[in-house]
Amino acid sequence: MHSGCVLNLPIFYLCGPTASGKSSVALALAQQIGGEIVNADAFQLFRGLDLCTAKPLPAERSEVPHHLFDVLDANDACDAQRFRELAEPAIRDVLSRQRWPILVGGSGLYVKALTHGLANLPKGDAALRTELAQMSPEERVAELLRLDPAAASNVPLSNDRYVSRALEICRLTGQPQSQLRQQWQQNQPRFLGAMLTRERNDLYQRINARVLQMIEAGVIEEVRDILESLGTDPSPSPSSLPPPDPRPPSLLSAIGVREIQAFLHGECSLDQAIDAMQQATRRYAKRQITWFRREQGFQTICLAPESNPDFATQRLIETFPCLCRPPQFAPSLSI
Repeated sequence: MHSGCVLNLPIFYLCGPTASGKSSVALALAQQIGGEIVNADAFQLFRGLDLCTAKPLPAERSEVPHHLFDVLDANDACDAQRFRELAEPAIRDVLSRQRWPILVGGSGLYVKALTHGLANLPKGDAALRTELAQMSPEERVAELLRLDPAAASNVPLSNDRYVSRALEICRLTGQPQSQLRQQWQQNQPRFLGAMLTRERNDLYQRINARVLQMIEAGVIEEVRDILESLGTDPSPSPSSLPPPDPRPPSLLSAIGVREIQAFLHGECSLDQAIDAMQQATRRYAKRQITWFRREQGFQTICLAPESNPDFATQRLIETFPCLCRPPQFAPSLSI
């Protein structure tokens, strides 16, 4: 069940949870092997919120070519299909120079759109989405589990957007969405990829510290400015906003936006907003780790607190010695 097959091109995938150090390791690796970085982080595709989405700094991006950063408008939306359409020409462009494309990010579904192809799932239906929006989140979960009991193990039931999309698939196809996805997930193509990971306490400390750094660097002002530029009043209570819908996420879905909105509205203190951002990011990292551990094909590189990007790069080159040679690429090679 694929609407697009494996992207059969020489690519090195560098994945892992947020704050694991992917960006700095990718930069060091690219410098060492003469590679170029291709973004696979859902929110770094968008222009804006550079601090909130933890984009590489301009100085870092000037050291080696970076692709697929700031390519979408802030009020645009993106899904795995669109990401694949953006990524393929960027990857081919890098390969045309006989350089390794280093695909870096933690958006598992976007990565899988390249390694496994795309699941053949139906597009959204506006009328059905309107109908589902009339239900409460609890009712949507109950209806999903009635139609697809196995959804309890493959859909994060606390995430209303994912629940709504899974329910939409069930209703549109008349089949359990878990069954449709299983055929796609069981495909195990071969590819070159590593997952950076850290011990939990180390990773959580890095996450907590990064949120504090964002605050000090001006992320509150950054969020306020982009909300105002998009014509979105930053002051309405996030709790009064409509529930998330199953459409592809936009930049304003990034972790930190709603938490900072709550602070700007006076619903919480700054310390509470910081705690909420840290907690949401830790939960996201946990989901990312679960996703990539489930994907066969990634070599796990566990970094210690004292591990620097050069150390990680050496580990990667030892694990993947082919990276020291130009990638084998024929321009006529098709997916």
